[in-house]
Amino acid sequence: MLLFLFICVLFIGCLLLIMLKKGSENNLTTHVLEFDSFPVSFNSLNLFFISDIHRRIISKKLIEQLRNHTDIIIIGGDLIESGVPLERVRQNIKQLKDIAPIAPIYFVFGNNDYEVGKENLEKVLKDCGVVCLNNSSVTLTSNLGENVILLGVEDMSKDRDRLDLALMNSSQGFKILVSHNPDIYEKISNEDQISLILSGHTHGGQIRILGLGMYKKGGLHLLKKAMMLISNGYGTTLVPLRLGAPAEAHFIQLKKKPSE
Repeated sequence: MLLFLFICVLFIGCLLLIMLKKGSENNLTTHVLEFDSFPVSFNSLNLFFISDIHRRIISKKLIEQLRNHTDIIIIGGDLIESGVPLERVRQNIKQLKDIAPIAPIYFVFGNNDYEVGKENLEKVLKDCGVVCLNNSSVTLTSNLGENVILLGVEDMSKDRDRLDLALMNSSQGFKILVSHNPDIYEKISNEDQISLILSGHTHGGQIRILGLGMYKKGGLHLLKKAMMLISNGYGTTLVPLRLGAPAEAHFIQLKKKPSE
């Protein structure tokens, strides 16, 4: 009996150590995505997408994989949560700027970001040169006048998201929608002509036992109305543990699909 208990305790201890290590990994998932509608004059567009940082400090190991290969940096929400000092936001933004100093950084709110005060976080982000996409959009225009439009909505909690406002002033072009919560998919229509959605929030379930978790594992989904990338996220919530849903950030290369 004592031997059995010892084996159980040893197993649980080893499992916790493994889960703790998994929670601090720096996996970079690469996606090369081709679209018929992507403007050929851009040749390609390289995005770095990271969501659900929470309490983590972005590691230089992750940054080194991306240096000088990125055109745009996108933070998909939950950059911070209650109990995390705002100074850590400054530290993480500084790390992100090391990827490509001239690359613009865009941010959308996640549900946990509001816990530190919306105005407080926005002030820090503005001081750091980060653009908050609060139900708004930005347009990137090539030298031939073609557009890539980046749309961002606030988190869906308490009905803060207003996709209609984000779309209102957007021009014609290839549309990317950033929403912390992937449930935004249910609110888009084919008429919105959104090609790609970037989301997080679910952490891929964070801890999956025998393949089962509270949410589906993150991944790329080719859906009827748009392609959707749901990230497992970089950080963790509640406990700094992961199993079966690796911590990740994303390097995304967008291209024109070759004609057959």
